[in-house]
Amino acid sequence: MTTTTTPPGPPTATPSAAAARTDAVTKIYGEGETQVTALDHVDVTFERGRFTAIMGPSGSGKSTLMHCVAGLDTITSGRIWIGDVELGSLNDRQLTRLRRDAVGFVFQAFNLVPTLTAGENITLPMDLAGRSADRDWVDTVITTVGLGDRLSHRPSELSGGQQQRVAVARALASRPEIIFADEPTGNLDSRSGTEVLTFMRRAVDEFGQTIVMVTHDPKAASYADRIVFLADGRIVDEMSSPTVDSIIDRMKRLGD
Repeated sequence: MTTTTTPPGPPTATPSAAAARTDAVTKIYGEGETQVTALDHVDVTFERGRFTAIMGPSGSGKSTLMHCVAGLDTITSGRIWIGDVELGSLNDRQLTRLRRDAVGFVFQAFNLVPTLTAGENITLPMDLAGRSADRDWVDTVITTVGLGDRLSHRPSELSGGQQQRVAVARALASRPEIIFADEPTGNLDSRSGTEVLTFMRRAVDEFGQTIVMVTHDPKAASYADRIVFLADGRIVDEMSSPTVDSIIDRMKRLGD
């Protein structure tokens, strides 16, 4: 009796494991003799549910890469996706909506509205979008950030660390695809910085959030699952499971 073996079919398609990714992204500022290539054919993937840090010397393109991937700046060539949506396929209105609904931001300067309470700042993006907040989720975030007794306080009544934790909670409240954090501990003392980084780490571990953080601080970067190193607009190295010592050693070898 002859048996026939049926060849396997094509693999079943699965949802993208990338929260964001780039393909040969180049960003050029200026023209002629003043032209500067800030990003030079960058290919990088930021996986869902992971905490990635971007490091490199001053002028290496760290913040430019983050701003381009987040849709805050345009690129000269290449392609960028957030989830399965290519940013280049969107008009200005669609891009604004994507940033509002799919992206969270945490900046060094906190960017809280001074006339609003901490609680109002946390739900502000959803209020502006006309969407009802998921109160159970928001309450979970507030409990995790440890500011339940400070919700009625305005930013001026909070410490720097508390203000930044409000900013991180605001970024989490709408359950975005990805959160971008630009030097989030840059204006904080060591203790407050540790509070914020610990909360961001918990957001990844407990909530499955995706965070991409630009930092020059090896201690801050050690909270990440992975570090991507830039130099002269190019990705030159990366590291998994980083420690402060291993980061410092790698940065020395990269000439920072």
